[in-house]
Amino acid sequence: MPRFAANLSMMYTEHPFLERFAAAAADGFKAVEFLFPYEHTPAELARRLRDHSLTQVLFNLPPGDSAGGERGIAALPGREAEFAASVEQALAYALATGCTRMHAMAGLVPASADRAVMRSTYVSNLRRAAAMLAPHHITLLIEPINTRDMPGYFLNHQQAAHDVVTEVGASNLKVQMDLYHCQIMEGDLSMRLRRHLPNVGHMQIAGVPQRHEPDSGEINHRHLFKLIDELGYEGYVGCEYRPRGRTSDGLAWFQAYRDKA
Repeated sequence: MPRFAANLSMMYTEHPFLERFAAAAADGFKAVEFLFPYEHTPAELARRLRDHSLTQVLFNLPPGDSAGGERGIAALPGREAEFAASVEQALAYALATGCTRMHAMAGLVPASADRAVMRSTYVSNLRRAAAMLAPHHITLLIEPINTRDMPGYFLNHQQAAHDVVTEVGASNLKVQMDLYHCQIMEGDLSMRLRRHLPNVGHMQIAGVPQRHEPDSGEINHRHLFKLIDELGYEGYVGCEYRPRGRTSDGLAWFQAYRDKA
Protein backbone atom coordinates (compact mmCIF):
# COMPACT_ATOMS: atom_id res chain seq x y z
CA MET A 1 0.00 0.00 0.00
CA PRO A 2 1.42 3.43 -0.86
CA ARG A 3 2.75 5.50 2.01
CA PHE A 4 1.40 9.03 1.66
CA ALA A 5 2.99 12.24 2.90
CA ALA A 6 1.00 15.45 3.24
CA ASN A 7 2.66 18.40 1.55
CA LEU A 8 2.39 21.16 4.14
CA SER A 9 3.25 23.93 1.70
CA MET A 10 0.17 23.23 -0.42
CA MET A 11 -2.19 21.42 1.95
CA TYR A 12 -3.69 22.76 5.19
CA THR A 13 -3.08 26.37 4.14
CA GLU A 14 -6.16 27.33 6.17
CA HIS A 15 -3.82 26.95 9.18
CA PRO A 16 -0.59 28.81 10.02
CA PHE A 17 2.38 26.74 8.85
CA LEU A 18 3.50 25.41 12.21
CA GLU A 19 -0.06 24.28 13.00
CA ARG A 20 -0.26 22.17 9.84
CA PHE A 21 1.74 19.35 11.41
CA ALA A 22 -1.00 18.75 13.98
CA ALA A 23 -3.72 19.01 11.34
CA ALA A 24 -2.05 16.44 9.10
CA ALA A 25 -1.52 14.04 11.98
CA ALA A 26 -5.15 14.42 13.07
CA ASP A 27 -6.24 13.37 9.58
CA GLY A 28 -4.17 10.21 9.73
CA PHE A 29 -1.00 11.16 7.89
CA LYS A 30 2.16 9.61 9.29
CA ALA A 31 4.57 11.59 7.11
CA VAL A 32 4.92 15.11 5.75
CA GLU A 33 6.91 17.05 3.19
CA PHE A 34 7.14 20.73 2.33
CA LEU A 35 8.94 23.01 -0.08
CA PHE A 36 11.19 25.22 2.05
CA PRO A 37 11.77 25.13 5.83
CA TYR A 38 14.07 28.11 6.16
CA GLU A 39 11.70 30.59 7.80
CA HIS A 40 11.74 28.37 10.91
CA THR A 41 14.55 26.92 12.99
CA PRO A 42 15.55 23.26 12.61
CA ALA A 43 14.79 22.73 16.29
CA GLU A 44 11.24 24.10 15.99
CA LEU A 45 10.44 21.86 13.03
CA ALA A 46 11.96 18.86 14.77
CA ARG A 47 9.78 19.53 17.80
CA ARG A 48 6.61 19.66 15.70
CA LEU A 49 7.51 16.39 14.03
CA ARG A 50 8.27 14.74 17.35
CA ASP A 51 5.16 16.06 19.07
CA HIS A 52 2.90 14.63 16.36
CA SER A 53 4.84 11.42 15.61
CA LEU A 54 5.46 12.46 12.01
CA THR A 55 8.25 11.51 9.62
CA GLN A 56 9.76 14.26 7.50
CA VAL A 57 10.34 12.75 4.06
CA LEU A 58 11.34 15.64 1.78
CA PHE A 59 12.13 19.33 1.43
CA ASN A 60 13.93 21.49 -1.14
CA LEU A 61 17.32 23.08 -1.03
CA PRO A 62 17.21 26.90 -0.92
CA PRO A 63 15.98 28.12 -4.34
CA GLY A 64 18.08 31.25 -4.69
CA ASP A 65 16.23 34.55 -4.86
CA SER A 66 12.68 33.19 -4.91
CA ALA A 67 11.17 36.64 -4.40
CA GLY A 68 13.04 37.74 -7.51
CA GLY A 69 11.70 34.82 -9.50
CA GLU A 70 14.49 32.28 -9.15
CA ARG A 71 13.50 28.61 -9.03
CA GLY A 72 16.74 26.95 -8.01
CA ILE A 73 20.38 27.50 -8.87
CA ALA A 74 21.86 24.02 -9.41
CA ALA A 75 22.24 24.51 -13.19
CA LEU A 76 23.24 28.18 -13.13
CA PRO A 77 26.89 28.84 -14.08
CA GLY A 78 28.74 31.15 -11.72
CA ARG A 79 26.61 30.20 -8.70
CA GLU A 80 28.58 27.10 -7.69
CA ALA A 81 29.79 28.45 -4.33
CA GLU A 82 26.30 29.61 -3.46
CA PHE A 83 24.90 26.21 -4.36
CA ALA A 84 27.44 24.43 -2.15
CA ALA A 85 26.53 26.74 0.73
CA SER A 86 22.85 25.98 0.17
CA VAL A 87 23.57 22.26 0.54
CA GLU A 88 25.27 22.93 3.87
CA GLN A 89 22.32 25.03 5.03
CA ALA A 90 19.82 22.35 4.05
CA LEU A 91 21.91 19.62 5.65
CA ALA A 92 21.48 21.23 9.07
CA TYR A 93 17.71 20.96 8.64
CA ALA A 94 17.90 17.39 7.39
CA LEU A 95 19.98 16.26 10.35
CA ALA A 96 17.68 17.96 12.85
CA THR A 97 14.48 16.55 11.35
CA GLY A 98 15.77 13.13 10.30
CA CYS A 99 14.89 13.86 6.67
CA THR A 100 16.69 11.60 4.20
CA ARG A 101 15.64 13.17 0.87
CA MET A 102 16.34 16.65 -0.45
CA HIS A 103 15.39 18.13 -3.82
CA ALA A 104 17.83 20.36 -5.70
CA MET A 105 15.95 22.65 -8.08
CA ALA A 106 17.79 23.19 -11.37
CA GLY A 107 16.63 26.73 -12.07
CA LEU A 108 15.24 28.69 -14.98
CA VAL A 109 17.06 28.98 -18.30
CA PRO A 110 18.24 32.61 -18.74
CA ALA A 111 17.80 34.34 -22.07
CA SER A 112 20.60 33.44 -24.50
CA ALA A 113 21.90 30.80 -22.11
CA ASP A 114 24.13 27.99 -23.35
CA ARG A 115 22.25 24.86 -22.32
CA ALA A 116 25.36 22.72 -22.71
CA VAL A 117 27.18 24.87 -20.17
CA MET A 118 24.15 24.73 -17.88
CA ARG A 119 24.07 20.95 -18.11
CA SER A 120 27.77 20.71 -17.30
CA THR A 121 27.26 22.98 -14.30
CA TYR A 122 24.24 20.94 -13.21
CA VAL A 123 26.12 17.65 -13.38
CA SER A 124 29.11 19.06 -11.51
CA ASN A 125 26.99 20.63 -8.77
CA LEU A 126 24.89 17.49 -8.31
CA ARG A 127 27.99 15.30 -8.10
CA ARG A 128 29.46 17.55 -5.44
CA ALA A 129 26.20 17.77 -3.47
CA ALA A 130 25.65 14.01 -3.58
CA ALA A 131 29.15 13.51 -2.19
CA MET A 132 28.44 15.98 0.62
CA LEU A 133 25.23 14.17 1.56
CA ALA A 134 26.39 10.56 1.17
CA PRO A 135 28.09 10.27 4.58
CA HIS A 136 24.75 11.20 6.16
CA HIS A 137 22.80 8.62 4.12
CA ILE A 138 20.75 11.36 2.45
CA THR A 139 19.42 10.98 -1.08
CA LEU A 140 19.55 13.97 -3.41
CA LEU A 141 16.67 14.30 -5.87
CA ILE A 142 16.08 16.08 -9.16
CA GLU A 143 12.59 16.66 -10.55
CA PRO A 144 11.30 17.29 -14.08
CA ILE A 145 8.76 20.14 -13.86
CA ASN A 146 6.18 21.00 -16.49
CA THR A 147 6.53 24.11 -18.62
CA ARG A 148 2.98 25.30 -17.96
CA ASP A 149 3.40 25.75 -14.21
CA MET A 150 7.02 26.82 -14.46
CA PRO A 151 7.91 28.20 -17.90
CA GLY A 152 11.61 28.10 -18.68
CA TYR A 153 12.55 25.48 -16.09
CA PHE A 154 15.71 23.62 -17.12
CA LEU A 155 14.50 20.03 -16.59
CA ASN A 156 11.14 18.92 -18.01
CA HIS A 157 11.15 15.23 -19.03
CA GLN A 158 11.64 11.95 -17.20
CA GLN A 159 14.26 10.47 -19.51
CA ALA A 160 16.30 13.67 -19.39
CA ALA A 161 16.37 13.46 -15.60
CA HIS A 162 17.44 9.82 -15.64
CA ASP A 163 20.16 10.66 -18.16
CA VAL A 164 21.53 13.28 -15.76
CA VAL A 165 21.48 10.77 -12.90
CA THR A 166 23.43 8.30 -15.04
CA GLU A 167 26.00 10.95 -15.96
CA VAL A 168 26.50 12.06 -12.36
CA GLY A 169 27.04 8.45 -11.32
CA ALA A 170 26.24 8.85 -7.62
CA SER A 171 24.26 6.09 -5.93
CA ASN A 172 22.45 8.62 -3.72
CA LEU A 173 21.13 10.72 -6.62
CA LYS A 174 17.61 9.75 -7.74
CA VAL A 175 14.67 11.19 -9.64
CA GLN A 176 11.66 12.75 -7.96
CA MET A 177 8.80 11.59 -10.19
CA ASP A 178 5.79 13.87 -9.91
CA LEU A 179 2.96 12.23 -11.83
CA TYR A 180 1.21 15.59 -12.20
CA HIS A 181 4.14 17.11 -14.08
CA CYS A 182 4.73 13.91 -16.01
CA GLN A 183 1.13 13.70 -17.21
CA ILE A 184 1.19 17.27 -18.48
CA MET A 185 4.49 16.89 -20.32
CA GLU A 186 4.44 13.26 -21.46
CA GLY A 187 1.49 11.12 -20.34
CA ASP A 188 1.71 7.33 -20.70
CA LEU A 189 2.17 7.13 -16.93
CA SER A 190 1.90 3.37 -16.50
CA MET A 191 4.65 2.65 -18.99
CA ARG A 192 6.85 5.42 -17.63
CA LEU A 193 6.48 3.98 -14.15
CA ARG A 194 7.45 0.55 -15.41
CA ARG A 195 10.48 1.99 -17.19
CA HIS A 196 11.79 4.40 -14.59
CA LEU A 197 10.65 3.34 -11.12
CA PRO A 198 13.86 1.51 -10.11
CA ASN A 199 15.72 4.85 -10.10
CA VAL A 200 12.93 6.92 -8.56
CA GLY A 201 13.63 8.14 -5.04
CA HIS A 202 10.33 9.89 -4.36
CA MET A 203 6.94 10.33 -6.00
CA GLN A 204 4.28 13.04 -5.90
CA ILE A 205 0.68 13.27 -7.05
CA ALA A 206 -2.07 15.76 -7.88
CA GLY A 207 -5.13 15.82 -10.07
CA VAL A 208 -4.69 17.05 -13.64
CA PRO A 209 -5.30 19.69 -14.89
CA GLN A 210 -6.29 21.82 -11.86
CA ARG A 211 -3.78 20.29 -9.40
CA HIS A 212 -6.53 19.47 -6.92
CA GLU A 213 -7.13 16.23 -4.99
CA PRO A 214 -6.23 12.98 -6.78
CA ASP A 215 -9.89 11.89 -6.96
CA SER A 216 -10.83 13.73 -10.15
CA GLY A 217 -9.34 14.76 -13.45
CA GLU A 218 -7.69 12.74 -16.16
CA ILE A 219 -5.37 10.52 -14.10
CA ASN A 220 -6.60 7.18 -12.76
CA HIS A 221 -4.74 7.35 -9.47
CA ARG A 222 -6.29 4.17 -8.04
CA HIS A 223 -4.83 2.24 -10.96
CA LEU A 224 -1.42 3.88 -10.50
CA PHE A 225 -1.37 3.24 -6.74
CA LYS A 226 -2.02 -0.43 -7.41
CA LEU A 227 0.68 -0.49 -10.08
CA ILE A 228 3.39 1.03 -7.90
CA ASP A 229 2.58 -1.57 -5.27
CA GLU A 230 2.93 -4.30 -7.88
CA LEU A 231 6.24 -2.84 -8.99
CA GLY A 232 7.56 -2.92 -5.43
CA TYR A 233 7.97 0.80 -4.77
CA GLU A 234 8.77 1.29 -1.08
CA GLY A 235 9.20 5.07 -0.94
CA TYR A 236 6.71 7.77 -0.10
CA VAL A 237 4.09 9.42 -2.28
CA GLY A 238 3.87 13.14 -1.59
CA CYS A 239 0.43 14.76 -1.86
CA GLU A 240 1.53 17.97 -3.55
CA TYR A 241 -1.86 19.32 -4.51
CA ARG A 242 -4.03 22.37 -3.88
CA PRO A 243 -7.23 21.33 -2.08
CA ARG A 244 -10.50 22.51 -3.60
CA GLY A 245 -11.62 23.76 -0.17
CA ARG A 246 -10.65 22.91 3.38
CA THR A 247 -8.00 20.19 3.23
CA SER A 248 -9.71 17.81 5.65
CA ASP A 249 -12.97 18.02 3.71
CA GLY A 250 -11.27 16.72 0.58
CA LEU A 251 -9.68 13.58 2.00
CA ALA A 252 -12.34 11.03 1.07
CA TRP A 253 -9.85 9.58 -1.44
CA PHE A 254 -7.39 8.97 1.43
CA GLN A 255 -9.90 7.19 3.70
CA ALA A 256 -9.32 3.65 2.40
CA TYR A 257 -5.54 3.95 2.57
CA ARG A 258 -5.65 5.51 6.03
CA ASP A 259 -7.87 2.72 7.33
CA LYS A 260 -5.58 0.03 5.93
CA ALA A 261 -2.59 1.70 7.53
